[in-house]
Amino acid sequence: MSVMMVKELQLIKEFRDLNLAVEVWPKSLYLGMLKITNKFLVQVEESQQGDQLLQDMIMQKEEGS
Repeated sequence: MSVMMVKELQLIKEFRDLNLAVEVWPKSLYLGMLKITNKFLVQVEESQQGDQLLQDMIMQKEEGS
């Protein structure tokens, strides 16, 4: 098993153990003590729209469905 796979499994286990509570509000999303605001979500969406590799992957998935 590669070092990256071991690290990935470790991070997955740590994330699972966080026990984050999820609350949805009109302009934000709360995950435990982590707050993701609408502004951040908009920035993520804009970045995803400009990511050609991601857009190609989405198109491939839609064509395969």
